[in-house]
Amino acid sequence: MERKICPIGNSQGVSIPKEMLDKLRLHVGDGVDVEVNEKSKKITIGPMERKPRGIIDREFAGQVDDFIKKYKPALKALAK
Repeated sequence: MERKICPIGNSQGVSIPKEMLDKLRLHVGDGVDVEVNEKSKKITIGPMERKPRGIIDREFAGQVDDFIKKYKPALKALAK
């Protein structure tokens, strides 16, 4: 499918048809991985590798734990 490069602010971009985004389950705001193959002169765009659900970043979990400990009385009062 032929597309044209168009100006986007101080950059340039290529629009991706909705049908293609739907096939890859991509939406506005999703991250994509962009790679350039210099040998074949091609650009590849695909969904970023998603982290499996259920895995929590340890640093973030520690921050949440610290927050709960610090504000436990306030959180209990709000829960009433």
